[in-house]
Amino acid sequence: MGLQLYTNKESRGVVVEWLLIELGIECERVEVEYHTSMKSPEYLKLNPFGKVPVLIDEHVVIYELAAICAYLADKFPEKNLAPALGDPKRGLYYRWLFFISGPWEALATDQMRNIQVQPEQKMFMSYGDETDAYQALIQGLTEANPYLCGKQFTVADICVGAMLLWQQKMGQLRADPVIDQYLMKIRQRESLQRSNAIFAS
Repeated sequence: MGLQLYTNKESRGVVVEWLLIELGIECERVEVEYHTSMKSPEYLKLNPFGKVPVLIDEHVVIYELAAICAYLADKFPEKNLAPALGDPKRGLYYRWLFFISGPWEALATDQMRNIQVQPEQKMFMSYGDETDAYQALIQGLTEANPYLCGKQFTVADICVGAMLLWQQKMGQLRADPVIDQYLMKIRQRESLQRSNAIFAS
C-alpha cells in the first residue's frame, strides 16, 4: 500500500497536495466530509481531533500539517526540500516550521475569535501579542534570500507561504512590503500554479 492522504478540498489538506506536486510523487487521495465521515468512529481512530489532513504511510499515521510536510520532505531527501541533517540551516528550517504552526497559528486563531491579549497576559502567550508576532515574522522574512533557508526552497516555505497566502486572501494579514516581496516569490513556484489550492487564486 502506498501513501494515502485523507483530506478535503476546502481544508489545509490542499497544502499537502501542493507539496505532493512539488515532490512529483503519487499519493492516493481520500476525500473526507466535514461533520459526517470526518467525525465517524473509524476516522477518529486515525485522528482523534476529527480533522484533516491525515497521511498514512504503510502502518504509520501522521496528522498535524507541519508534521506531515516534514515527514514527506525527509522520506524523499533526493527532492531536496529540507536542509540536510548536520546543515546549520536545518535549525532555521525547524524554527520556521514550529513558528508558523505554533505561535503564528495561535495568533491567527485568536484574531478570528476577536481575542486581544492584555499586557499582563503576554508572558503566558506563545506569541506574546500581535505586535511581537509580526515583528518576528517581518524580521525573519527580511532575512529570506529569497527563501526562508536561503537559495533552497523547502517545506518551510510551503507551510509559511500557504498560511500567509491564505491570510492575505481572507484579508487577515497586515500589509507589509516585506511580506509582499516574499509572497511574490512564492507565487512563482510552478507547483503552486499547478495546484488547485484555495489560497493560490
